[in-house]
Amino acid sequence: MTNFIHIETYRELLYESIASGSRYADPTDPLDEIWSFPARLGQGQVRFIELREGLELEIFDCTLDQRLMIDHLDSPASLNFHFHLFGQHEDLETTVGNKEYALYGSGLSPKHRNDALEQRALEIAIHLEPQMLSSFIGQEDGLPVGLRHLVRPVEQERYTRVGIVTPAMETALWQMLHCPYRGWLKRIFLESRVLELVALVLEQELAIQASNGVVGREIDRPPLPLKPGTLERIYQAQTLLHQTLHQPPSLPDLAKQVRLNEFTLKQGFRQVFGTTVFDYLHEYRLEQARRLLELGDRKVADVAETVGFASRSYFASAFKQKFGLNPKAYQQQKSSR
Repeated sequence: MTNFIHIETYRELLYESIASGSRYADPTDPLDEIWSFPARLGQGQVRFIELREGLELEIFDCTLDQRLMIDHLDSPASLNFHFHLFGQHEDLETTVGNKEYALYGSGLSPKHRNDALEQRALEIAIHLEPQMLSSFIGQEDGLPVGLRHLVRPVEQERYTRVGIVTPAMETALWQMLHCPYRGWLKRIFLESRVLELVALVLEQELAIQASNGVVGREIDRPPLPLKPGTLERIYQAQTLLHQTLHQPPSLPDLAKQVRLNEFTLKQGFRQVFGTTVFDYLHEYRLEQARRLLELGDRKVADVAETVGFASRSYFASAFKQKFGLNPKAYQQQKSSR
């Protein structure tokens, strides 16, 4: 079965939840509301937080009982940073799946149909007005050259791009979902994470534009001599390494999984991250080990195995070389504080 509805009908169903189940997520903050997801479409809630004028956070945490198709008309759109932790949807411009994000510029959002399967969906969207972005950047001549394509007149179709949610992005997203504060502390905490996510996405966007030769000399570092699409695959390789820390693929297998040849992967990885694939993995393993040891409830041998070190003695030597203490001493020092 499939639910076909128009966007205005969907909004009306959401508005009805004001009377039937909407409530303030934070009683001290009238700009933080939770609306019940329409029962005829599924279960869950949609949370809207206006952090400041021109900057809104939306958290969609719902289970769709059936496939849902929502028809949209041509409409003006603001900048939108849309992150998926779970769930997928497809529309005219993008297909976004688990642990992916979509960057939508401002301009014209063309007539389209948003298609979401029967699923659990957990999505976080940041709606940002162009003038707000300009105020954060603070340049007298407007946005940097590499970002000006994100702001288009309302009669021009907006820019879109899909990317992979990096570990840094995912950390910020989960921190937002488990915000420990209320009131003004909550607003400062959430806005800091929102700006961190925007910065992470825009950093990738600038690098992509530089690799395509769009930015030119405005970027401090020289443009990456990578073909269009290659940079995304380099970031995909980084994510795959993070996800397979215990038993990562070999370099040939990694190149095959991201659809690059080995030379391009090695060259691109060094250009993007400033190091080789092996050295990057080594450093990342040590950083993850440090964080696990700071929790204080894991044995050193378990931590070494978790992050992919087969030899405990090699792990201890590498850890001491990087952090100045062997793993056990580091753990004891942190737990005594």
